[in-house]
Amino acid sequence: MVTGASSGIGAAAARLFAAEGASVTLLARRTDRLESLAAGITAAGGSALPLTADVCQPEGVAEAVARTVSEYGRLDAAFNNAGWGTPRTPLHLLDDSEYDQIMDVNVRGVLHCLRYQIPAMLRSGGGAVVLASSTAGVVSPGIPSAPYIAAKHAVIGLAKAVADEYGAQGVRANALVIGATRTELMQSAFDATPGLEQRAAKDAMLGRVANAEEIAQAALWLCSDRSSYVTGAAVPVDGGFTAR
Repeated sequence: MVTGASSGIGAAAARLFAAEGASVTLLARRTDRLESLAAGITAAGGSALPLTADVCQPEGVAEAVARTVSEYGRLDAAFNNAGWGTPRTPLHLLDDSEYDQIMDVNVRGVLHCLRYQIPAMLRSGGGAVVLASSTAGVVSPGIPSAPYIAAKHAVIGLAKAVADEYGAQGVRANALVIGATRTELMQSAFDATPGLEQRAAKDAMLGRVANAEEIAQAALWLCSDRSSYVTGAAVPVDGGFTAR
């Protein structure tokens, strides 16, 4: 299961997982995007189940997990990638609606997914979950973004909590510390803010921003048996940004 699968990192991950032989459930709010992605995966010889749902609504997540198990017989891995950006509002000027929107998608939405994914995994002997955090979950991004920073710290905490609570039952959980990545949303920000891409590239030791496929490769590894002894980790995929 890949959440936030309709574009960017989620779509790249869905294609990559399918190419590696996984049957993939695609979860997002944009039905047309999901159906197009699923058609492409199917045309390439893969298997994809597009399901429209909002991770902020637990009923939709529960139904998506149930549909996945019904269709494929089990749930082995989940990349909980759905997230929401940050307003650049100083903390003392934030209102509750801004805070609630960011926390609902980035934290409560992940929690809803885990609550239904984990029992499905336990029924088939275990599995792996990967949560999408950010460099903002490790270091301050240098812009006013207190709710987003708090949310991405919380995502790492959730990964550690799941790893600790369910590791002995065969469930692994890790978080990706994702750096600046060229997605539709990020490209819009680059286009709207002169110099932003150059600054992001300079902040990374590799001197460039990531592409979505590079983040997807890390998620694939953490969901696979190739990382069978990795759990409770916050894995940086940030071009060296947080290592400075």
